[in-house]
Amino acid sequence: MKRRKIDMAVVSDVHLGTYGCHAEELLTYLNSIQPKKLVLNGDIIDIWQFSKRYFPPAHMKVLRKIIGMASKGTEVYYITGNHDEALRRFCGTVMGNVRIVNKLVLPLDGKNAWFFHGDVFDVSIQNAKWLAKLGGYGYSLLILINRLVNWVLIKLGREKYSLSKKIKNGFKGALRYVSDFEKTAVELAIENGYDYVVCGHIHHPKKELMITKKGRCTYLNSGDWVENLTALEYSFKRWKIYRYNHDKLSPFFADEEIKHMDMHELVASLTDKNEDKERYGEPLIDEGLS
Repeated sequence: MKRRKIDMAVVSDVHLGTYGCHAEELLTYLNSIQPKKLVLNGDIIDIWQFSKRYFPPAHMKVLRKIIGMASKGTEVYYITGNHDEALRRFCGTVMGNVRIVNKLVLPLDGKNAWFFHGDVFDVSIQNAKWLAKLGGYGYSLLILINRLVNWVLIKLGREKYSLSKKIKNGFKGALRYVSDFEKTAVELAIENGYDYVVCGHIHHPKKELMITKKGRCTYLNSGDWVENLTALEYSFKRWKIYRYNHDKLSPFFADEEIKHMDMHELVASLTDKNEDKERYGEPLIDEGLS
């Protein structure tokens, strides 16, 4: 199947290594596109809950696919989140077309887009990390229970049901948190002169032009691959939210040349193919938020 050529794809909150991750669906999506840039906006690998006992082949295939895309010319930016914060010590690392950063600014057709995961706004993570991790385990358990419930519903010929969404939507505090998160991100972006602010973290896909007394900015959130199965795409000077359950193409397998390669071979391929290329230079911002 022919891949869709797009300027940029943004994916976040994949949570590889957890029961809630929809790795097969993400692999299908990645196989359907050919982006010039791929932005991984945090929580791609869930290091908080990582266990050697659970990392299925499909999860490894996602990593292989991403490295395979980079080896073929896609510029990959891995922005660290809270669940993969252990990678922040490697901020600034460049391997061929793969860069690890904490935050990122990219020019898009005369406008500036500011990318960061968004956990910096989360007080529970900053001040009580153990509580945030405990909440993460509770969320994973809820997702696991939800899968069992949906399996029963499908067997009964009924539609799937999202327990987590029902709980979030019925809890005013959660709705207020999402609203405050979006407002804070937009205000900071306007103060710094950015036209777009692109986040993840809250598992709430959205695209909205927000106007304040100080200016305007388009807020974008790529959602997640646990509940919503969404991504952001930029092409023809426009952003859109890709929703797997509505926009998915017919599934097909990963490229044959990378299908049977192990991770060491892929990294070697990535490095060898790019050692003679000139380094590209979009402006990056890796300092703390002001």
